[in-house]
Amino acid sequence: MHQNVLKSQRDKSRDLKARIITGSVVLLSGSSLATAINLAYNMAVARFLGPKGFGHATAVYTLLTITSAVTLSFQITAAKVVAQQNSAERRDAVYRDLHRASWACGLIAGLILVLFRQGITNYLNLPNTLLVVFLGIGTAFYVPLGSRRGYIQGVYGFHSLAKNLVFEGAIRLGGSLLMILLGFGVTGVIAANAAAMAVAYIAIAPKLSARIPNPLRFGTAFREISQALVFFSGQVLINNCDIVLVKHFFIAEQAGLYAAVALVGRVTFSFSSAVVNSMFPVVAGSGAEERKSLSLIATSLLLVLTVGSVFALCLRFTPAWIWTRIFGASFQIPGPHGFPYLLALYAIETVIYSLSVVIITYEMSYKIANTSWLQLLFSGVLIASICRYHDSLQQVIVVQLVLMTILLLVVGAQFLISTLRASTLLVNEGARPIRLIRRISEDDVISEFIKSDFENVAYRKYHESLRTMVYSADLDSQSESAKRRALLFLRHRSLWHELPSDIEWYEAEMTEANLDQIRVFPRAHWRKIARGNFELKTVVNQMRSWKRDPEDPFVEKISDIRTGLLQKEASVGSVVLIGLNEREPMTILDGNHRFVAAVLEGRVDRLRFVCGLSPRMNRCCWYKTNLTNLVCYGSNLIRHIIFQPDAELERLCEASNPAWPDIAPRSSL
Repeated sequence: MHQNVLKSQRDKSRDLKARIITGSVVLLSGSSLATAINLAYNMAVARFLGPKGFGHATAVYTLLTITSAVTLSFQITAAKVVAQQNSAERRDAVYRDLHRASWACGLIAGLILVLFRQGITNYLNLPNTLLVVFLGIGTAFYVPLGSRRGYIQGVYGFHSLAKNLVFEGAIRLGGSLLMILLGFGVTGVIAANAAAMAVAYIAIAPKLSARIPNPLRFGTAFREISQALVFFSGQVLINNCDIVLVKHFFIAEQAGLYAAVALVGRVTFSFSSAVVNSMFPVVAGSGAEERKSLSLIATSLLLVLTVGSVFALCLRFTPAWIWTRIFGASFQIPGPHGFPYLLALYAIETVIYSLSVVIITYEMSYKIANTSWLQLLFSGVLIASICRYHDSLQQVIVVQLVLMTILLLVVGAQFLISTLRASTLLVNEGARPIRLIRRISEDDVISEFIKSDFENVAYRKYHESLRTMVYSADLDSQSESAKRRALLFLRHRSLWHELPSDIEWYEAEMTEANLDQIRVFPRAHWRKIARGNFELKTVVNQMRSWKRDPEDPFVEKISDIRTGLLQKEASVGSVVLIGLNEREPMTILDGNHRFVAAVLEGRVDRLRFVCGLSPRMNRCCWYKTNLTNLVCYGSNLIRHIIFQPDAELERLCEASNPAWPDIAPRSSL
């Protein structure tokens, strides 16, 4: 049995690696074509407008790229949360709310650009403020475009995503050429860029299923978007601050030359982005078992390093005259540090930075990564360093190369330390891990939870009408799952909202050797029994020596369960556990009585065990009680105070059964 599980895990790991490679190839192909179109666009603009006009156009487009921190934040958040859902209805529900939020942010960002158009025009030495106005219009569409692309990415629609990237580039190229031929110059080019954003947004509209309540909590979505915004703010600043600063510190012709160098050098980053975009949803949708092997991140790093190194080598040995033929005779850099040298140097710096991006996004795909803040800090240091050292174009690139190398060393060291720490836990000879049998859905867990609690008086109103749905659950029915969730929230909403958003549920096998890991849930009468020590074995020993009235409801409940354990036909129920991983301590979230009774009777094998695992479980007050977690619990209570689960349940029942208002029993409470 164990060998079969290992084989299944290896097969799944190979499938995930294959999906990353396949997705990377698809996106690399699309990105290559989009990059070729973008290169043609830049060559056409450079040739027709010259270094000065090209410098203006590139500076404005770079501002659009800087504002794309918001766009990419919505894209990566949508990709992550969509990939983590187990049904089309749930995917569409989380996407709808993110899409609405992205439109609000896009309109705000566009309005800010329009309001501050004069100051931006003066700082970048632009010819007129109309360029910034068109930029604001493009931004309004660009942010929600990110949420749509994130949805496509989250459902592994890599072909559609690649087509949309190519389509956007084609609109930008064709529109810019048309505007230049019509005599609108750089203003027409920026207008064409704004139009490309709008057309690309319309072209990638997804087909959504029927509406259901959004399963993603507000706090979870806010943390994910905040993490993504921090990450992409740092990334966008690192990738674009040099062009803006060079445009400010150097004359227009020099700024245009540098823009051409940065343009060709950044083709490398577009290749690495294709790898990241395919890796991210795959890792987000994988489980902890698959991530234990470092093969997923190793595959991604190797792809980026190989493609980037080959590209940098080709740039170094490309003759200088080819670039003057492409961009025009005015694009020449005399001396030993000409175009090939600067291009290769810029490409090497980009490869090094891309490796850091792979590591950071790998961690972001399944948890909140603190390295995002580290990258943002480095972006600030980079801006300050370029402001201090900008004697030549070469010096600007060398400054970036040095800082990106340091960033990779720091990020890599942090990742290795956390990996080694996890490996140390895994090889701990004293630990006897709980065996995880299979991954299960959250709907399955909720079904087991509500089944064990349904006889409570709080559910009296629904005992007759919903009994079949509770005790004979159809897990494939989205309507039933939504009702069971609403039932659970009638009593346990605050409990469920405290669980980490990245929790993964497993069915597990429990043996006598695992009992040392288990702690009872510290509530009510269990506090009196445990006397401060909530380890399961300690509580059981206390129960054995505890003399209480046999008619006490608590004692009577334990006795009834023990009797049921001796009857083969009796259904005993499930025990729900939460923890960091299968080797560290776990707390009983539901099933204290059942578990203790089973240990007293020596029949642990009669129970079904469900484990919820998350590396962020320490932030949950049910697992670890401290002041910080209690404050978070209190804030969540306030945030959800207006939510009415009984009204939601009534709405769901009426939606699935029009006769519900007439057949539903009246509450006697």
